[in-house]
Amino acid sequence: MNDFIFNTTPSIRHVSGGAAKLGKILNGLPFARQKAAVMLVTDPGIMKLGLATPAIDDLRAYGFDVTLFDSVEPDPKASTVIEAAELARSKNIACVVGFGGGSSMDVAKVIALLACNSQPLDKMYGVDQAIGRRLPLVLVPTTAGTGSEVTAISILTTGTEEKKGIVSAILLPDIALLDPDLTLGLPPHITAATGVDAMVHAIEAYTSRSANSNPISRALATQALDLLGANIRDAVSNGDNREARGNMLLGSMLAGQAFANSPVAAVHALAYPIGSLFHVPHGLSNALVLAEVMRFNAPECGPQYAELAPHVFPDISVGRSSQAIVSEFIERLSALNSELGLEPGLRHVGITQADIPRLASDAMNQTRLLVNNPKEVRMEDAARIYQASL
Repeated sequence: MNDFIFNTTPSIRHVSGGAAKLGKILNGLPFARQKAAVMLVTDPGIMKLGLATPAIDDLRAYGFDVTLFDSVEPDPKASTVIEAAELARSKNIACVVGFGGGSSMDVAKVIALLACNSQPLDKMYGVDQAIGRRLPLVLVPTTAGTGSEVTAISILTTGTEEKKGIVSAILLPDIALLDPDLTLGLPPHITAATGVDAMVHAIEAYTSRSANSNPISRALATQALDLLGANIRDAVSNGDNREARGNMLLGSMLAGQAFANSPVAAVHALAYPIGSLFHVPHGLSNALVLAEVMRFNAPECGPQYAELAPHVFPDISVGRSSQAIVSEFIERLSALNSELGLEPGLRHVGITQADIPRLASDAMNQTRLLVNNPKEVRMEDAARIYQASL
């Protein structure tokens, strides 16, 4: 067994209705004091739906001075983070709460760093480049997909439309609050895309060639796929199914723990340019290239894919060659996209043949991810994968 390090969020709290008790939860933290300044970071959609209102009300009921930053956009820009960090410094913020999907949580992580840290943002990109300290940080996911509440990663879009990652254990929050009630009624398309995103996290963590690939991540990945595979259809078809929603949220978190320590690879590397150039949601970007990346990787990690297959599809016949199992596994994952109402190919999100060279070129910049892939990906390989995914 190789040496490895496994880090995760120190306190994970699964509490139905927990968001409405956020003031009480924060009141028990060491920083808490009367009128302590808290910044809640979210997006306009969350505010429009009123999901954050009970949390804000409870924070104020416990005497916290709440500053709301609700300007987080999909594929958040570095400039948005810098703007929010300046506001946090001006308000003497004592704690940051990320409330929403992966974008809001990723932004909150970096605000907590920049608000009390002199290191420039452009020096933080990469693995273990961020230094110094951060403010107390609490993350509250409202979708079951990114697992950002237990990852030491923040993905931002730079001025060149390229996505860059900050990877550092400093980014792990103090508390991850999982409240299934926040995901009730989430639209089917978002539920499907984020759910498949979580599956991708587990699949890539299990097969990662990272030097830190480890048995804990692999165990978490299989448990995550057990939960996600068994519940994603119910969560999509019946958005008020609290049990399915809770299982999806837990599965997403477990997958997050897995890939936070055994990092993702080519699916994400090829998905990032789709998101940054065509503004396709991250989970859907992953779903659109998953099957073809797996076909590309299968010669190198077929036995591992075969091990994962029954965790997603318990009825799959395993009494055959791993090649046959993997072939059916990939076909059924591809069919699952359509079954869940997701777009069946890249052309359905506006991508054409002419866009492939730019996509392939940008994917090659994701060296942090490509190094983890079971099989080396060259630019011509990326182009063929995009072509097959049209």
